[in-house]
Amino acid sequence: MSHYFFTGFPGFISSRLIRQLIRKRSDLSKIVLLVLPHMVSKAEAELAHIAEREQVPLHLFRVITGDITEKNLAIPADIQSELAGSITHVFHLAAIYDLAVEQHVAEKINVLGTEHVNQWLITLTELKHYIYFSTAYVSGKREGRILENELEANQSFKNWYEQTKYVAEVKVKAQMDRIPTTIVRPGIVIGDSNTGETSKFDGPYFFLNIMDRLEGMPISPFIGKGKAEGNFVPIDYITEATEYLTRDQKGIGATYHLTDPKPYQMNEVYQMLSQGYRKQDPAGVVSPTILKGLFSIPLLRQKLQVEKEAIDYFIYEAVYDTTQTQLALKDSGISCPDLKEYLPRIIEYYQVHKNDASKHLDIK
Repeated sequence: MSHYFFTGFPGFISSRLIRQLIRKRSDLSKIVLLVLPHMVSKAEAELAHIAEREQVPLHLFRVITGDITEKNLAIPADIQSELAGSITHVFHLAAIYDLAVEQHVAEKINVLGTEHVNQWLITLTELKHYIYFSTAYVSGKREGRILENELEANQSFKNWYEQTKYVAEVKVKAQMDRIPTTIVRPGIVIGDSNTGETSKFDGPYFFLNIMDRLEGMPISPFIGKGKAEGNFVPIDYITEATEYLTRDQKGIGATYHLTDPKPYQMNEVYQMLSQGYRKQDPAGVVSPTILKGLFSIPLLRQKLQVEKEAIDYFIYEAVYDTTQTQLALKDSGISCPDLKEYLPRIIEYYQVHKNDASKHLDIK
């Protein structure tokens, strides 16, 4: 039987991935969740929800307090000794995902935190598989086709989130010869393709925020040429693909782009959002540079609930190759759904929950 260990709980991806593992894996005997002390109540409530929904006993789960930014993950010595001889699978999802994150915060959580997880893995005598969640955007400002086996290319970065996730992945790759590792690189994760459910209104939701708060404007202009690919992927594809690609030690030594194999350009995505939310096509064009300058004004970006860093993703024309991922998923029945087909459910969920403050970022 297998003991699974998660960081990043009770985050949206980790919660949904745990549900997927419960449905698909019969070897689960325990799921251990490393949770920050102030998040324990929320974690326990989420576990109760998962247990009820998936019809599993609560004793399948074990919450332990800790912190990836501390050595040994701040796990007490007696518990650490117990885990060292029992943990077989580690899913490291804990990270700061905010595009506007400050350098010192991103480095502490994304880089130092991953270093500590990497060091902790060496103490696990029964470890069979380490699954590290990176991001497709470790490519930074690179343009053109980005292969799954590429990482270090002297690239620069759009923000500290990208740069620190890149540095963290470099550190993970450095020990892949002695730790059985799979690296997962999602695109921009959005709501469920069936229900629209999401935990946060970021990414493309920023533009729904703008449309909602400026609903009196007669037009909604395009943002620049918008030729960059909009790599939005629904949470259900992320979790289903991750579970399959890492089942029975599949994918050890591999890096997978969990991006849309057939993405729309950003101007097409923006048009679909405008049609779906405003019931009209965009008209005119506003320069990304001008828009980013406007969003540098704190009161404006707070009012519109948008981070200026999001504008950069309309500019850089990267193409994320998914050859290895598609080959590995060939016989699974799992594929990334067409954004155009499920976007109405994303918009509908936003319309219903747009006033839920817990789903909006604290824009500074």
